[in-house]
Amino acid sequence: MLEPPPDHRSLLAPDFFQDPHAVYRRLRDEGTVHRRVVKTFAAEMDAWVVTGYEEARTLLADPRLSKDAWRLPEVIAANFVDDGTGAAKSGAAPGAAPPNPRNMLFSDPPDHTRLRRLIGKAFTMRRVEKMRPWIEDTTDKLLDAVVPGREFDLVGDLALALPIYVIGNLLGVAEDRFADIRRWNAVLTNVDTSGEEKQAALARMYGYMGGLIRSKRDQPGEDMVTALLEAQDDGTRLDEGELLSTIFLVMNAGYETTANMISSGVRTLLRHPEARERLRRSPELVPAAIEEFLRFEGPLNLATIRFTTEPVQAGGVLIPRNAIVFVSLLSADRDSGRFADPDRFDIERPASGHLAFGHGIHHCLGAPLARLEGEVVFRKLLERFTSWELAVPETSLRWRYSMQFRGLDRLPVRLS
Repeated sequence: MLEPPPDHRSLLAPDFFQDPHAVYRRLRDEGTVHRRVVKTFAAEMDAWVVTGYEEARTLLADPRLSKDAWRLPEVIAANFVDDGTGAAKSGAAPGAAPPNPRNMLFSDPPDHTRLRRLIGKAFTMRRVEKMRPWIEDTTDKLLDAVVPGREFDLVGDLALALPIYVIGNLLGVAEDRFADIRRWNAVLTNVDTSGEEKQAALARMYGYMGGLIRSKRDQPGEDMVTALLEAQDDGTRLDEGELLSTIFLVMNAGYETTANMISSGVRTLLRHPEARERLRRSPELVPAAIEEFLRFEGPLNLATIRFTTEPVQAGGVLIPRNAIVFVSLLSADRDSGRFADPDRFDIERPASGHLAFGHGIHHCLGAPLARLEGEVVFRKLLERFTSWELAVPETSLRWRYSMQFRGLDRLPVRLS
């Protein structure tokens, strides 16, 4: 267990989440790679935080930064900061792998290469595009519940609800279990829930997923679980552990980023009515606006945890071997060295190249589906409602206390 680094200012303490951009702006003024204490689910951790765009993009693709789940726990343990008690608190570290971490997110080549190829056979662009009519119909049904002028929680009743329905439908989950998925994930992604609560949620989720796999073996369907069961690469298939962990990954990560993208995008348009009107008049600009939503207020704060397998030079500093590295996607996409006037929202900005979905071999496989959902939602909102108002004072909005994700708890609005 380490002594705190010389600059013992803990990142990701509760007040950080309400205005992380101000913190990251100060950090970028000081440099692009920083040794900081980072508050985690379990305790405080000595880590290196990357805030500059070029450094972030480079390190996300650097093979010397590993995500090997089998080594990750020992590296995490070695980087806990002494909290004065001589022992770290119990629990899991942020972004750490699930109990059965045999998925592509927490693996390196060649395992990652094989797993991503197999999953790619099930998660195709054709399969995603075929969902468009169903996504449009589901969005209409959710928006039918809006009573003009009456308060509507855009987070709970649309931004979270739609991606959960989509992921559930994609996997072949029974609709009456969608609420369970949402509840389990809320426990797993909240910094304040205990290790015992997380373990209980994991056990329930894994129990359900095991039953889902068995049912699809007996009765195959037109869903992703069936496609994963059937996928082959050079004669190999996903084994039971890889199947469980992959389905966990899709359930856990497959809706949160989309939900945050939608709710943060709506909040941004509430604050920029001129941009909202421009999109209403020119709906062909919606896809470009989504890229700017992703850049301006990305759905992820930090990329998932990595560690160095050898010393790495970045941003003028040497990151030692076996160091924990967190790449801030949120900060990188506000770097003025890459995006001019980065704190200004501009739907006509060429925002391509943002890092909201990561970069390199771990670039989000579900990005096309998230973009499709976002496009459908914003087109429907703009078509159906000409008046958008925040139903509460903006100062009362709260961002979720989540290490990895950047999203609002609630967004009460009035639409008419």
